[in-house]
Amino acid sequence: MNLTSRSLALLISLAVAFVLTAFLALASYFSSQGLVVALVFVFISCFLLIYFSYEALVFREVKNVYSSLEKIKRQDFKKVESKSTFSADPLRKIKEDIYLIAERKQQEIDELKRLQVMRREFLADVSHELKTPIFAAQGFIHTLLDGAMDDPNVRDKFLQKAAKSLDGLDILVQDLISISQFEKGVVKMEKRNFDAAQLVREVAEQLEQKAALHEITLHVEADSNQKTMLYADPNRIRQVFINLIDNAIKYGRKGGNIWVTLDEGKKKYTITVKDDGKGIAQEHINRIFERFYRIDKSRARDTSSTGLGLAICKHIVEAHRSFIAVKSEIDKGTTLRFKLQKAK
Repeated sequence: MNLTSRSLALLISLAVAFVLTAFLALASYFSSQGLVVALVFVFISCFLLIYFSYEALVFREVKNVYSSLEKIKRQDFKKVESKSTFSADPLRKIKEDIYLIAERKQQEIDELKRLQVMRREFLADVSHELKTPIFAAQGFIHTLLDGAMDDPNVRDKFLQKAAKSLDGLDILVQDLISISQFEKGVVKMEKRNFDAAQLVREVAEQLEQKAALHEITLHVEADSNQKTMLYADPNRIRQVFINLIDNAIKYGRKGGNIWVTLDEGKKKYTITVKDDGKGIAQEHINRIFERFYRIDKSRARDTSSTGLGLAICKHIVEAHRSFIAVKSEIDKGTTLRFKLQKAK
């Protein structure tokens, strides 16, 4: 039987009361000397009974505490009781508190380890992404300094390539600054009413030539005679459209299609960017919005992309109190969908 200290104390008290009553009743039949002897015997018996009982209880509870500490060392928190459970046993309460504190600290340690891994990966990715345009520009400039500058054709060609590498470096740095500002929460959305359909058509015209090079057709499914008025930051939403459509072009298939639709709801518009490209495997879907994450590792050196576009889109949409939902199947295409508030 597993007794708490309260239960054991109650049993001891009943036993002491019973023994004391019995001996006092018996002692009343004897002389006063017999009564003194009986009382002394009762006192010694009760003292020993209480002492050994509580000693056994304390040792048992201390043993339980040590057992709990051993489980904590093994990071075994399965037997942690609910915080709302009240225990009258102080030693058991201490054991439960130790469990809860240890579990909380272990969670903090796990989170710190996760953040440390993310920090290492981020530093490695940033170093790699910065190194590519810097080394490229450096190589072109040093080649010119080594004597190629005397040839006008070579000089112009290398200067253009160096400028292109530095432009890519500038875009990467600006994207990193944007990501940092979004994560710090210092970027304020300058929301106002605007025609989203017109904005999508402008972005489609801007990317039409790039889509044509990949033999991809852009479809903007919005009524040209009717305005689709949203309440959001138009410049930031333009950035989202550019990144999502540009990404769909890069990973689309030749002869494929990209559809941008704006469906009206009661309070919000649902905006969808869909393609019929090669799709995304399930193991990658939850990671496509991570910084520098690329599904196709062969594109890791693609200088036309910083690897931050989808991460920036995620932050912009979340700043508008929404989120981007992703649905994709291999060889069937990818659909990205988010909602924005109607114009006020």
